[in-house]
Amino acid sequence: MPLLQAMRLLKSSVHPDIAGLDGTVFHRKAARGIILDGENILMLYTARYHDYTLPGGGIDDGEDAVMGLIRELQEETGAKNIRDIRAFGIYEEYRPWHKPEFDIVHMESYCFVCTIDAELGETRFEDYEIKNGMKPVWMNIHEAIAHNEETIANSDKKGMSIERETFLLKLIVDELLPSPALTSELKKAS
Repeated sequence: MPLLQAMRLLKSSVHPDIAGLDGTVFHRKAARGIILDGENILMLYTARYHDYTLPGGGIDDGEDAVMGLIRELQEETGAKNIRDIRAFGIYEEYRPWHKPEFDIVHMESYCFVCTIDAELGETRFEDYEIKNGMKPVWMNIHEAIAHNEETIANSDKKGMSIERETFLLKLIVDELLPSPALTSELKKAS
């Protein structure tokens, strides 16, 4: 639990279709992995929404966030030897809920930076993930941001998670990647 206590709130977001937070609320927790290799990042591409998202998903009842992260990374990307797990932050959002017993879902995404072995194993996607055309891909983080921004601007089939994912990708660039000026200075020094 110490990793969760160190989590900072990255952003709190309310979907524009929600007028207020006074309805019945379903609380959902998710774990998401940030796995970098230079400027490349491990993402999930979803054909249905034509977007890139961080791998991860719902934390099961009785499961802590780190165990949920490890399970989700193994299922969605085939990640092996998940290690060096450290807290990045929580993205909190309130969205419309699609089931009759609740009006709103309060989603907390616990984001972690971690390291994995370079070679990915077999994925174990759920049926809906297969139908949505999900697949793990390594890609340049700047290209992922540009792609998601294009989808936000021009697609009517985008999912609700793309705003969160694009915000997180930009924050990752700002906080976890070396600045171009520093990279240039390091190259000159070597």
